[in-house]
Amino acid sequence: MASEQALGPPSEEYDDKTVEGMPAGPENYNKKGRLRKSFYESELARLQEELVKLQHWVSDRGERVLIIFEGRGSAGKGGVIKRITERTSPRIVKVVALPKPTEREQSQWYFQRYVEHLPAAGEIVLFDRSWYNRSNVEWVMGFCTEQQHQEFLRSCPEFERMLVRSGIRLLKYWFSVSWDEQRRRFESRNEEPLKRWKLSEMDLEEHRLYVKYSQAKDITFQYTDIKQAPWYVVPSDDKRTARLNCISHILSQFDYTNVVPDPVDLPEREDIAYVRPPISEQTFVDLNY
Repeated sequence: MASEQALGPPSEEYDDKTVEGMPAGPENYNKKGRLRKSFYESELARLQEELVKLQHWVSDRGERVLIIFEGRGSAGKGGVIKRITERTSPRIVKVVALPKPTEREQSQWYFQRYVEHLPAAGEIVLFDRSWYNRSNVEWVMGFCTEQQHQEFLRSCPEFERMLVRSGIRLLKYWFSVSWDEQRRRFESRNEEPLKRWKLSEMDLEEHRLYVKYSQAKDITFQYTDIKQAPWYVVPSDDKRTARLNCISHILSQFDYTNVVPDPVDLPEREDIAYVRPPISEQTFVDLNY
């Protein structure tokens, strides 16, 4: 009975001002203003079903979709990408997370190594960080020259306009997290041995240079928040709402229809004259469970 009461709409917990900031309905938030797990999971399942419909529509129409995920460390980019790909086909929805460029790649045109990963017909490509490394991480950490930074800011808008003119559907999301929440997440990683691998030296530097990264983001937006490919900011101090809001927004950008294939008739087994070798000749794993 107590659990049912906890999930029900509270009677005195919210005032009018709070309700306005709770679009899912005040009954679906806890006392801290965070989405309740039960609502989050049901809504995520609904949105993932829509993502499956979207992927079939993209494949059926031969659309080319590119979605860029950028933002601060621990802001939740990987989390939303994971939820997008949980129920979709990796043949259609592909994730690109490029490592540090090789010496050869460093000598190429800056956008060159990204071009080969652009979507072909019927594909959705998710960039877990992208060419915007140049105007964020590289600029803040001093991994590029000021001339390279300025050239990127000039070239990037033209490059993206060219992609859009070619027929690529380009979406750009910036995940924003406060300094206090970023610190809490980094401390959580640091406290748990199984998560400590996620806390790199670059993360520590990013946390120290939080204000510098804010400056980098503002400059990036000043030059690259263009009409043909605008930036969409995802507040992500609350990971649950960030994931739902981002996926919901992605779906809203496409006038897709349900072209999910109908169930098929499974074929009967075709028997042939064949005798299998004894099962005792095979080596099995230990049955520990």
